[in-house]
Amino acid sequence: MIPKEEILAEPEAIVKEIKIPERIEEKKEAKEEPKQSFFSKIFKKKPEQSIQEEKVQEEKDIAPEKAKLEDKGIFAKIGEKISKRTITAEQFESLFFDLEIAMLENNVAVEVIEKIKKDLSKDLVNVPIARNQIDRTILHSLKTSIEGLFTTENINILAEQKRPYVICFFGINGAGKTTSIAKITRLLQKNNYKVVLAASDTFRAAAIDQLQHHADALKVKLVKHDYGADPAAVAYDAIQYAKAHGIDFVLIDTAGRLHSNANLRDELKKIIRVAAPDLKLFVGESISGNDCVEQVKQFHESVGIDGMILSKADIDEKGGAAVSVSYITGKPILYFGTGQGYDDLTPFSKEFVMKNLGLEA
Repeated sequence: MIPKEEILAEPEAIVKEIKIPERIEEKKEAKEEPKQSFFSKIFKKKPEQSIQEEKVQEEKDIAPEKAKLEDKGIFAKIGEKISKRTITAEQFESLFFDLEIAMLENNVAVEVIEKIKKDLSKDLVNVPIARNQIDRTILHSLKTSIEGLFTTENINILAEQKRPYVICFFGINGAGKTTSIAKITRLLQKNNYKVVLAASDTFRAAAIDQLQHHADALKVKLVKHDYGADPAAVAYDAIQYAKAHGIDFVLIDTAGRLHSNANLRDELKKIIRVAAPDLKLFVGESISGNDCVEQVKQFHESVGIDGMILSKADIDEKGGAAVSVSYITGKPILYFGTGQGYDDLTPFSKEFVMKNLGLEA
């Protein structure tokens, strides 16, 4: 058995993190400042606004106002550096530097930056471009490149026919696994599916209590063993219960574990071997940026993942994790956690990501 001290305790406060919708406190009417998107930080203004202002300025034949370089967005810097109709490879390296630094600061993985750089180079280097079209060309190339980072694979758990359909959730401590299980349970219930939960995090008594709290609130069966029991046995019993009672979905909670802990990864492998889940979902915090990227890489290499849920996407001001994880793993993001209520679960869409990045179509 894995020593209990190797399991990092998740914050106890998470037990009450989710409230039943009818009990959720009403949101305050006070106006919140709009979240500054990733690319609005890079460009200083929304790309579309920059393009429109340049168009108006061009029509009026107004000379560009001189300003300090550090106060300008990337479009302005690029415009100053280009004097010809084509951009050389050397000029492109200089131009891309600003964008590269901005992406690194906003948690975009190096592999993704290299992909975007390759795409932009193909569109810009030695390609005839009117000087007043440089910003528009770069914006279009960025949108196309980022949209191409996401896998076209589509997993719709609501359309699955196998019964029972078994989903295993895993990730590091405190990333929102149990919260996400509760949200998926509510989603399935709203679509008239029956659910049973498996408390396979047996290393912390509080973890079982936490899942019991959600099971009681959502009025679903929780299969659990005593503290310290074999997690794989709990998962197995939950699946057998589902088969015997005509349950549609089995959702397996697992202990939070550091992606670098080989012993705990082996324990997760045993759960997966015994339960043979139809879907393995990694749950990570969108706001953890490159840490989330590294975690998903390690888990994917160790046990393989089929998809991802990114929690706390509603407070992610950088956006790098969402841009990076799908490209690096080749697996889809299924949902974004966008709040603390059971219904605060947003299905993945490119439009959602592009809007958060300030690159709306």
